[in-house]
Amino acid sequence: MATVVGMGPVGDRGASEKGELVKPFAPEKAKEIIMSLQQPAIFCNMVFDWPAQHWNVKYLSKLLCGKQIRFRMGMKKIDTVPQFETVCSYVDATLEEFLAWNCGQGVSIDGPFSHYDNSKFWAYADYKYLASVFQDNTDVLQNVVWSDFGFPGRNGRESTLWIGSVGANTPCHLDSYGCNLVFQVQGRKRWHLFPPEDTAFLYPTRIPYEESSVFSKVNVVNPDLKHFPQFLKAQRHMVTLYPGQVLFVPRHWWHYVESIDPITVSINSWIELEEDHQARVEEAITRMLVCAMKAAEDPTNTKAWLNPTEVEGTSHEINCQYLNGAISAYLEHNKIAERLTPTEFQKNGEHRVETSLKKRKLGAHIRAKKKKSLSHKLATNIAKPKKIPFGLDLIPVLPSLQNESSERGISESNVKDLVMENEGHLGKLNSAEEQPVMNKAEIPFADNIVSDNTTSPSQPLISTDDLLDCLVNPKVISLVAQLLLQKRTCNF
Repeated sequence: MATVVGMGPVGDRGASEKGELVKPFAPEKAKEIIMSLQQPAIFCNMVFDWPAQHWNVKYLSKLLCGKQIRFRMGMKKIDTVPQFETVCSYVDATLEEFLAWNCGQGVSIDGPFSHYDNSKFWAYADYKYLASVFQDNTDVLQNVVWSDFGFPGRNGRESTLWIGSVGANTPCHLDSYGCNLVFQVQGRKRWHLFPPEDTAFLYPTRIPYEESSVFSKVNVVNPDLKHFPQFLKAQRHMVTLYPGQVLFVPRHWWHYVESIDPITVSINSWIELEEDHQARVEEAITRMLVCAMKAAEDPTNTKAWLNPTEVEGTSHEINCQYLNGAISAYLEHNKIAERLTPTEFQKNGEHRVETSLKKRKLGAHIRAKKKKSLSHKLATNIAKPKKIPFGLDLIPVLPSLQNESSERGISESNVKDLVMENEGHLGKLNSAEEQPVMNKAEIPFADNIVSDNTTSPSQPLISTDDLLDCLVNPKVISLVAQLLLQKRTCNF
């Protein structure tokens, strides 16, 4: 396991002759590394001078002056079913009230957390867009300095805040858009990461639905191997993120995140990528299919399938407008790209994207502008380094060792039970590993459905969710998007 010890300030390393602290990577070099990395990695000694390094909960409570924020409440229990946001409850409270509850014992007598025993529940103020949280004090947005990583002008305005108690977690998912930089401010978080080529082994689903979030059916810290046997083949990368460190999560890497200290504070920013233009079209198609089928199934019960963070309307008309807007933006981007030389594109590509990178991650006031501008041309026109400079200041997140079963949530008894009850299926998996096989990403999506829903007279018929799992398979959606774009281009 690539557990990284907290290193804090640079100390003697990275000091100039005058005794001044020097960051290990210049902004241009940091951006070059980010655009070249194909695996998660941790940057150390890059944020020691950020004012936001002091943003612990006590400090933030003073900045917010009694402002309420919404906390997601979950249960501290180990279950084989992921604790999705649709099954959580929500509390509006100040950070002072959160601190009092978190530091208290059992159930408080009064206050917004009065119904929640802190020994049984965790609280998580997640996905809080800083521009909205500090709309009355926008000067503090400059305390977050992503320009140090090679993104000029990027600060707290393009960032989100995460405040949680011990046990608070985010279900395992991948983000359809961008790559991710995460700055750990207070406490520690444990990250469980899986590469994109393991997607088939994570049993992806779009229920609960949220734009650009593809969830896993597997509780990766306590997997149900009887229902999800292929998860055994997924390669976990696990790391503990300490205060003062910045984690880079590449595009389409799965991640499950849990707070392991009494209080944790994180700040992150999703960086736009060239691939997001087509991904936005694919997400619009997925949205139309999911909303149409699930709304028809039960029009009065959207809470059962629509994630609470998905606040936009779900009418067919709105979804059609969204799809057409995504297609138009894609085609306009391509037309501009064709006219510009690589040098011009790189220069103009520094303009900020005003349309939604990820709806739940960007404020509504930003989306309302509806401006069209050229996105960062990050993945292209940047010279890739010959060798990634891994070392004390850039630590790769490596695959976990197979003998770390207890930390992976897979006990020996789990595996033994699975072998005994499903020996034939595992035998096929093991024999397949000894023979030439397709790339993991090319394994037919139907394998997931078969292993998750084996045919039996006593089992229910195919459900709407089963059909959706097939219809919104990324390969199917990608093909539909290409056909739509081709049809739209021919009509011009």
